[in-house]
Amino acid sequence: MEPRQRTAQLAALARRRAESARLRGENADKIADRYERLVALTGDQEAAHLAALHHSSAQRHYASAALQETYARRVLNWQRQGGDRPRFMTGVAEACGTPSAALSLHAADHGQLAVAASDEASRTAQDLEFLLGEGPTWEAVATAAPVSACGAELSWRWPGYGPQLALVGLQTVSVIPISAQGGSLGALAVFGTRAEPLDSSALAPVADALTCSLLDAGAGVGDDDLYGGIDHRAVVHQATGIVAVRLGCSVEDALSLIKARAFAEDGPLDTLARRIVQGELSLE
Repeated sequence: MEPRQRTAQLAALARRRAESARLRGENADKIADRYERLVALTGDQEAAHLAALHHSSAQRHYASAALQETYARRVLNWQRQGGDRPRFMTGVAEACGTPSAALSLHAADHGQLAVAASDEASRTAQDLEFLLGEGPTWEAVATAAPVSACGAELSWRWPGYGPQLALVGLQTVSVIPISAQGGSLGALAVFGTRAEPLDSSALAPVADALTCSLLDAGAGVGDDDLYGGIDHRAVVHQATGIVAVRLGCSVEDALSLIKARAFAEDGPLDTLARRIVQGELSLE
């Protein structure tokens, strides 16, 4: 497909999703209004509770629509001006008022399955958690509670992760877990370059909007998750299988060996895994 045609399709898809989210929001507001009229007539407190729930749902959908519209504008600017393909998560970072943001999706055992990032710094931060098995995102998912830290606190809370995060220029982090229908999906993490607390007041609403965007787009289905921005770490899993067979060890041990080698070489995990898959590197 020609790049220009693909660009037009991406922008059109984002705008369709934005319109769908807006319609959901308007429908939720209409339902809320009906409950509010019932409250005015009867004073029914259960109806008041349902009205508030539907108004809250409407705000999540409107915020999701705004994220989609932002991405559509970025795509069209990319078509006119060229440069790097825009990332959906860049708009998420801006909505949170921070320079960097990352979304990670996690399995039932809290292991990181996939990641989407606004920039290389936030992607490196997520890779560090995957490599080290510690960090604010892992903690937020495990405890189902928000986590924030900055400056020296990063190092004493996570002795392996904190110093490495500072090396990529990130001095503060705030994370909120995201879930749907009672189950955990993962977490949204935002990062700053100054050793001072982030204003995380916008984080929960954006996380809710991001959840709506994931569900509306059918996260995990096809190759357009967040417009191709989610890396499902397929090459890492493939390399893990290769190492396990070659060394006759468990999958868990093979993954630990790959992580240790990537950390020792101070290089991207995906790059090392790709070298294993292509036969350029052996851990034997």
